[in-house]
Amino acid sequence: MSRRGYIPEDEKQFRGKQLELLKQAADEVQYLLDHGYDVKTTTTFIGNHYMFSERQRLALARSVSSIEWIKERNKKELLQQKTLKLPDTVYIDGFNVIITLEVALSESPIFCCRDGTIRDLAGLRGTYRIIEQTQKAVELILRQLENLNIKVAYFYLDAPVSNSGRLSALIKKCSEKYNLSVETQTADDVDRILEKSEGVISGDAIILNKCISWMNLMPRITEHIVGAWRIQL
Repeated sequence: MSRRGYIPEDEKQFRGKQLELLKQAADEVQYLLDHGYDVKTTTTFIGNHYMFSERQRLALARSVSSIEWIKERNKKELLQQKTLKLPDTVYIDGFNVIITLEVALSESPIFCCRDGTIRDLAGLRGTYRIIEQTQKAVELILRQLENLNIKVAYFYLDAPVSNSGRLSALIKKCSEKYNLSVETQTADDVDRILEKSEGVISGDAIILNKCISWMNLMPRITEHIVGAWRIQL
C-alpha cells in the first residue's frame, strides 16, 4: 500500500521523547509568534535549539499560529457560527484537502493544528499521482458536503501539477453518486482565486488569512478515519 506523506523516520521523530520535545517546542514557538516574530525565523531558532530535523520543523511551522491569526481565522469559519446559514456553494482547494485525507487514510502523520485545522507533511512540488486512497478521500469529502446540504462544489486544481486532469476526471466520476452538483476547474493560480472567495475549504494558512469565509471540514472527516495517526502539538 502506498503511504502518502510518510517516511520511516516519522516513527522516531513523532513518537515518544521526540514528540514530548516537539510539544514543548510548540509552546515556545507560540510565545515567539505572539510577540511578533515570523514563522520561519522562529522555527529555525527553536529547531536549532532542539536539533530538530527539517521535517520536525515543518510540523511546528504548520501546527502553530499566532493567537492573533487564530482569532481572525475563527471569525471567518462558518461551521462554528451556528447562527449563520451555510452557503449553497463551496470552493475547494482540491489538492490540499484530498492529499490531507490521503495521508490520513495512509496512517501517516496528520497534525491537529492550533487554529483547529488538520494539516500534513506531504509535499506537492509539481508532481502528483493517484494512489489507492485517492477515490476514498474524494468520496469522504463529497459525503460530508452532502450531509451539510451543500448544493454546488467547485474543486480547484493546480494546472501545472502532473495528473491534475486525471484527478479532475476521478472527482467527476465519484460525484455521480452524490446529491450535489460538482464542477472541477484547473487553474494556474488556485491560491489567488480562493483568497477572494467565500465558503472556501482549505488548510492553507495564507488562503485562510485572506479569504472572505471558510469551512473547517477536515476535523469532521478525519475523526472517523480508523487508524488515522493524529498528532497534537
